[in-house]
Amino acid sequence: MRIHIGGDHAAYDLHQSLLTHLREAGHEVVDHGPHGYDAQDDYPVYVLRAAEAVAADEGSLGVVLGGSGNGEQIAANKVTGIRAALAYSAELASLAREHNNAQVVSIGARFTTDEVAKQIVDTFVATPFTEEPRHARRLGMVTAYESTGELPDIPGADDVH
Repeated sequence: MRIHIGGDHAAYDLHQSLLTHLREAGHEVVDHGPHGYDAQDDYPVYVLRAAEAVAADEGSLGVVLGGSGNGEQIAANKVTGIRAALAYSAELASLAREHNNAQVVSIGARFTTDEVAKQIVDTFVATPFTEEPRHARRLGMVTAYESTGELPDIPGADDVH
């Protein structure tokens, strides 16, 4: 599996650990940076590149990292077609893939141990989308809104007086 990774200074050590872990697991990892520690770097520089690469690389997945993971998730979700999920446990990573077909997982290094982060990425990479009709329907609504800006219909709205 090809995995694109990007982060910032707050997650630099975790970033390096996950690079090694994923490569040792046999994955092709594309490192979008940072490539050195800089306390003044900005996560969008690296996270947006990782998310853009996932969007352009069908079948790949992404990992974005920061202090909390919040800004990184928000930035990745600005890339058209990307669904990024913040995960602090393997269970959340699994649900992000199974129910939301997320292609990018965001992890907060200040709140996640190295060992838990490895469990999160391993679970995220190993878990497929369920393709259950209810989940596919919901994703279709989000995708349609993203394209048209039109809200989904409210069920039974025609029956309201």
